[in-house]
Amino acid sequence: MAALVLPPVLLLVAGVELRSAALEPVSLSLAIGVASVLTGYLSLAPFYCALLECCPDDDSRPDAAALQLTLDEKLFGQHLAKEVILRAVTSFINNPNPKKPLALSLHGWAGTGKNFVSQIIAENLYEAGMRSKFVHLFISTLHFPHKHQVQLYKDQLQKWIRGNVSACAKSVFIFDEMDKLHPGLIDAIKPFLDYYEQVDGVSYRRAIFIFLSNAGGNLIMKVALDFWRSGRLREEIRLQDLDEALSLGVFNNRNSGLWHSSLIDRNLIDYFVPFLPLEYQHVKMCIRAEMMSRGHLIDEDTVWKVANEMTFFSTDEMVYSDKGCKTVQTKLDFY
Repeated sequence: MAALVLPPVLLLVAGVELRSAALEPVSLSLAIGVASVLTGYLSLAPFYCALLECCPDDDSRPDAAALQLTLDEKLFGQHLAKEVILRAVTSFINNPNPKKPLALSLHGWAGTGKNFVSQIIAENLYEAGMRSKFVHLFISTLHFPHKHQVQLYKDQLQKWIRGNVSACAKSVFIFDEMDKLHPGLIDAIKPFLDYYEQVDGVSYRRAIFIFLSNAGGNLIMKVALDFWRSGRLREEIRLQDLDEALSLGVFNNRNSGLWHSSLIDRNLIDYFVPFLPLEYQHVKMCIRAEMMSRGHLIDEDTVWKVANEMTFFSTDEMVYSDKGCKTVQTKLDFY
């Protein structure tokens, strides 16, 4: 009897296409068996997660010492932010049963390190950092540009957060340019930040929400300048010197994105993190760190030249850089 000749087939074995014009029954059975074995092998979590990014399990604990080292080595002039971020993030991720998501609101002038700290947190939690599929960045002027579509944005935002937390409980959501966000929009996520065990069958208690804003920068500068004028070190500024004034100032500021927000009214933001304006010495630290990151030896003459091209806030004292370290990279390119 003539062997049965099958039509051309396409098999997917371990992600590789195997084409055959005509496989005999025995060959076909063998190929299917191999595919079944490999499929079962690939389904094993360790092997699968070595190839594709997986959501961390409950036992996953990022390295707190590594987070502290990175903050110490790369964040300059921000003793308050270092202290709060390290304490807040490490205590949250080590808590096996948090009662609510972690919500951080980072405030200060541009170039003081708010975006940088967000990246550091993301890199500490996920190897891919900001490129991780579990880290989500929203930019107000890009993702929510039109005031007349606020209700649509609210619906979309709720669906996006619900879907991603359902896929990974340890998702991170970063909202940049909060001072440009339409008032009331952020209140759409209030149920997800509250002390609910579940919302529509989904628990949000392991998620992290980070809000970045220039709002409050003037309040922070005033406190820092008062300390400087009185001859006190900036390191003497404590969180209690800023916390209440900052939360009230942001709540009553129409341009904060958190204006009369229920997130503040219901005390759902865990920490208001102030980023102090940077002085000349801190700008020089940023320049040196950037040179080292590019693999260059530190040339103090170049450091001096770049630092002196920066502009400083127009008080009589000319103490603080008005752009922080924001333009250091482009100015260093010139040299």
